[in-house]
Amino acid sequence: MNRRSQVDAAKLSKLVPEESSPYKPGPADAESIAAILEVLRRGDRFLVCSHTRIDGDAVGSMLAMGIVLEQMGKRADLVSADRIPAYYRRLPGADTVRTALRVTGSYDAAILLECDSVERTRLRGLESFFLINIDHHITGQLFAQLNWIDQDAVSVGEMVYRLARTAGAKITPQIAQCIYTTVLTDTGGFCYGALRAHTFALARDLVRAGADPVAIAQDVYFSASPSKLLLLGAALRNLKREGRLVWLWVTQRDVARSCATEEDCEGIVNIALGIADIEAAAFLRELPEGQVRISLRSKRQVNVAAIAARLGGGGHLNAAGCTLDGPLPRALKEILVPLRDAVAGIAGKAVRPA
Repeated sequence: MNRRSQVDAAKLSKLVPEESSPYKPGPADAESIAAILEVLRRGDRFLVCSHTRIDGDAVGSMLAMGIVLEQMGKRADLVSADRIPAYYRRLPGADTVRTALRVTGSYDAAILLECDSVERTRLRGLESFFLINIDHHITGQLFAQLNWIDQDAVSVGEMVYRLARTAGAKITPQIAQCIYTTVLTDTGGFCYGALRAHTFALARDLVRAGADPVAIAQDVYFSASPSKLLLLGAALRNLKREGRLVWLWVTQRDVARSCATEEDCEGIVNIALGIADIEAAAFLRELPEGQVRISLRSKRQVNVAAIAARLGGGGHLNAAGCTLDGPLPRALKEILVPLRDAVAGIAGKAVRPA
C-alpha cells in the first residue's frame, strides 16, 4: 500500500465510529464457529490450505486465516499445490505460502478453505489429519470432522472475517486487505454471487480497517501480462454464439504460442459473458494430459453450479467449473447439451443448435 493510500484509508476510518457498523452477521453460524474456535484454542499448530488452481478467495482467505491464527498465538503453515498467481503476490504474507504436493508433520488440524473434498486440494497426506471444512459453495460437501458451509456468504473470506471477529481478533490492515480481495474477486467486481446489503457493509468495514480498494482492484483487474492478452486473442478468435449462449476455447497449441500460464486463463470467460443479451458463457481449455477444464458463468437464473455438479465439478449459481475427458470437441459437445437446455429454459424457447 502506498503512502497516499494509507493516508486516505486513515481519514476514511475516522468518518464513522466502529460501533455503528451496519455489518451484522446472523446467529445461524454460531454453533459452527464455536466448534471451530474450540479446536483452534486447544491446539498449537495448524495447516491451512485451499483448492487447486488457487484464486482470489482461496489466496485471501488462507492469508487472513494465517494472520488470525498468529494473533491467537498459534503456528500456521500455509500450503498450496499451485503457486499464487502474480496479481495476488502483493497481498500481505503471500510469500509465506509454501508450494507442495504432499504435506507431512504434526498438526492439531488441517483447515480446508473453499473445498468440496480433500481431493480438490491436490495435496497428499491430508487424510491423516483432523479436518476443518469451511466453504460457501452451493455444491459444498460434509467431508470433514468439522464442517461449516454457508451458501449465503459472498466468499470464504467473509466467513474467516466472522470467525476472526468472534475470536476477538483485531482486524488489521493486512487482514482487511486479504479479505477485501476475496469479496472483490468472488463477486466478479460486485457483479454476481450472494450479494446482499451487508456485503457492501462488509466492504466498507474492510476499507475502514485499512484495505485499499483501488490498489486491490488495479492489482486484480489491471495487471494482465502480455501472454494473457495473447491467449485472450486466441480464445476470442474461437468464440461461437447461439442465441443467448456463447462459448470460446483455447488449445494447448494456443497456450504454447502465447507463452501463457495457468493463471493467464482466469477471467477469460467473463469477457464472453459481457456480450449483450448473453445468459451463459463457457470457456474451455485443453490441458496437457488431454483433459479439458471448463469455466462456466451466467447471469440471473441459469444455474451453472448444478450443471457443473452433474459433471463432477461445482461452484456457485452464476460461477462454476468442471473438468471433462478430452478431446476438446467431445468435451464441448458434452457441456453444450445441458447449457443449451438451461438457456432455453430461461429464454422460453429452444436455442438453435450449431
